[in-house]
Amino acid sequence: MQTRLREIRKSKGVTQIALQMQTGIEQSLISKFESGERIPPTETLLILADFYNVSIDYILCRTDNPEINR
Repeated sequence: MQTRLREIRKSKGVTQIALQMQTGIEQSLISKFESGERIPPTETLLILADFYNVSIDYILCRTDNPEINR
């Protein structure tokens, strides 16, 4: 999951600081999520999925399809 988080952020051209400013998630936590030191709680996964416009399953590597199934 940590690799997917980093890949999504970089593919969107967003720095960790910009992500912090736009989502309110602390940069230090973003760094820990991307390095695998911590696992984001459900609330944070929802924020990231909404920000990146991808499904939580995509972030969790349960699928390679970033589309949200509605």
